[in-house]
Amino acid sequence: MSIADLAIPAVLLAVICYGVLRGCPVFDCFMQGAREGLDTVLRIFPAMMAIMLALGVLRSSGALDLLRAAIEPATSAAGVPSEVVPLMILRPISGAGALAVFKDIIAEVGPDSFAGRVASVMQGSTETTFYTIAIYYGATRVKNTRHTLGAAAAGDISGFIMSVLTVGLLMGS
Repeated sequence: MSIADLAIPAVLLAVICYGVLRGCPVFDCFMQGAREGLDTVLRIFPAMMAIMLALGVLRSSGALDLLRAAIEPATSAAGVPSEVVPLMILRPISGAGALAVFKDIIAEVGPDSFAGRVASVMQGSTETTFYTIAIYYGATRVKNTRHTLGAAAAGDISGFIMSVLTVGLLMGS
């Protein structure tokens, strides 16, 4: 057994000892935190279910392929490799879906290709916008999102554009 194997148990023990020394009812606090965590899960579950359902419908209905075909002329004119277009569509919706598409891109064109490098940078520089908004706003019960979606979409689009430009500038196409 190494020191690394003992790190988490040691931290837990230290927190418990600190709480006991300060006179805190450690177990009661733990139970209260667990109860609040379950309340949070129940609040965000509908938003998570809606996002997953929408993603499943998009993929199985063929709407994702239609959307890809619709935006591909514009993206190819902008120098975006066609292989990364599905990643651009899925990344704001689902991290798991985007990771699956990313894996397919790397398997298809390789990690050292222009498309593979763009996909790598894109995967690391953009966010699962719709998922994040649904989860965080669902958890905090925010109803009026005002400019959140527009600003987040602008950030994602900037991340997509800069991924292509950065890889092209630093590593060539």
